[in-house]
Amino acid sequence: MTHKGIVIKGLEVVAQASGAPIVDEIDLEIGAGEIVGLVGESGSGKSTLGLALLGYARRGTKISRGSVILAGTDLLQLPERVRRLQRSRLVSYVPQDPAAALNPALRVRTQLAEVLRNGRKGDVESRPDLATALQEVELPSDDSFSARYPHQLSGGQQQRVALAMAFAARPRLIVLDEPTTGLDVTIQAKVVATVRRLCRLTNASALFISHDLALVSEIADRVAIMYAGRLVETGPARALLDSPAHPYTQALVRAVPSLDHERRLTGIPGQPPSPHNRRVGCAYAPRCQFRQLVCDAEMPASTFLRDRTLRCHQWRTVEASGSKHDFEIRADARRPGNTILRVQRLNAQYGDARVLHDISLQLGKGEAAAIVGESGSGKTTFARCLVGLHAGWFGSIQLENEELPQSAVKRSRHQRKIVQYIFQNPYGSLHPRRTVRSSLVRSLYATSDVDREAARLSADSALESVGLSPEVFGDRYPEQLSGGECQRVAIARALIHEPSLLVCDEITSALDVSVQASVINLLNSLTRERAMSILFVTHNIALLPHIASSVVVLRQGRIMEAGAVDRVLSDPSSDYVRNLIRDTPRFSSHGDQAGLLH
Repeated sequence: MTHKGIVIKGLEVVAQASGAPIVDEIDLEIGAGEIVGLVGESGSGKSTLGLALLGYARRGTKISRGSVILAGTDLLQLPERVRRLQRSRLVSYVPQDPAAALNPALRVRTQLAEVLRNGRKGDVESRPDLATALQEVELPSDDSFSARYPHQLSGGQQQRVALAMAFAARPRLIVLDEPTTGLDVTIQAKVVATVRRLCRLTNASALFISHDLALVSEIADRVAIMYAGRLVETGPARALLDSPAHPYTQALVRAVPSLDHERRLTGIPGQPPSPHNRRVGCAYAPRCQFRQLVCDAEMPASTFLRDRTLRCHQWRTVEASGSKHDFEIRADARRPGNTILRVQRLNAQYGDARVLHDISLQLGKGEAAAIVGESGSGKTTFARCLVGLHAGWFGSIQLENEELPQSAVKRSRHQRKIVQYIFQNPYGSLHPRRTVRSSLVRSLYATSDVDREAARLSADSALESVGLSPEVFGDRYPEQLSGGECQRVAIARALIHEPSLLVCDEITSALDVSVQASVINLLNSLTRERAMSILFVTHNIALLPHIASSVVVLRQGRIMEAGAVDRVLSDPSSDYVRNLIRDTPRFSSHGDQAGLLH
């Protein structure tokens, strides 16, 4: 099977009501067997572009112009009925949430067989059978596995079934929309390897959408950087990431955590503009350190360089500045004070199933420690035991030399006050019908006897401590906040209690790298200023040098390794930890800043 890939010309997607462009002036080619990584912050238009390549527009939007040419056919010119039939044969889609791609009421074999049956109606040869399709994604092909329902699979297995369904009909184009978000590094590595191998095997073109530059640098042949609905830089992955020529690409690179360098993460100030609030001139100008008058007056045209295209008035200045990624030693490690948290032989269970086995650790005042492990290792259960949200445990938890009861209900107001928990999903932890200020105030009432005015002042002070203006954000609702703003509100709600211990449960897992960097820097500054201790639960090992001085690695509820972060990362004592480090995406920039212009 051979084909020439996909050619996108002048693609535009607009809001139906206002006509405001969400995605505009998209020109992109993806060769047969090539993987192009599409990177940008939330709201940049990545998913909208990915869906448009299938000839699909979300409710309230429409594809207003442009062409998507595949196998000599412009998909956008086909009647909707015909285009719908071509999905899975010519084009296929893998969503961020694999559960959304699988029917919970149908067995794996039933869903996969339907894709194979529909695919055989096309003219592409060498379709796999059901067993082969499962084997291609390294899943068991026996009857017992294929008879399972989606809820009987792990997250990684669900994602690989979704990949099997996407590749089974041997489409010409695969759109993968954040397919590894929320997966631990080991499963993520397997999914990435599967995608790379299947693209080569089937000669399919692939658009791999992600906000993780480190991951994209490992899987993509070329990278397209998207900002405010336009592609601002496109080129070969290694060259573009080693020597970014657009200020936005440079800023994204500075925000990527990496095990290869100890360096200070740098967030990007400000927020991307919404489609209804995009300005004349360069959309990135308000956040750009190279901003000049021309940037405010004119939209930069596409500039064709030796190995890439980009939109920037100041690319020569950016090039002359060098590839300054600010690799430097991170903020000085804080010397921990007296022990504030002491956990001894903690065991936890759900019913009769033991999930934690003899966990012991100590945490000093002002110290940040990380809990790391794969999905199902017991990280979140351990965190929930600490704050009293899971009462099925025995052993000893002492905070400030005081034994904590198993359940938060049995703990005193002071005990509930000094240990605070920040959830992974900030939107799910904030009441959608309460304003930001109201959420903070009501939280304070649960642990403190304060009058209304004092509570309001405390709420405003907490918002200011996380970099949010009370005047701007106090009366907003969660739906009016970006992901990063919402997470900052969740942090403020914890800080309003002036806790001694802050438990952060995967709080950066779904954030853009730029927002993640800002949150990590915020936590570092808060612990320095307040001598507050942090327990940071994560599966992102690359974050460890930037947030923690010590780490505990869990596997199946047991401690595999514990110690100083530098020691564990440089000289792990177990094969399990070595494999975790091996599977962590590496992002480093060593390229010389060579001249780019022809």
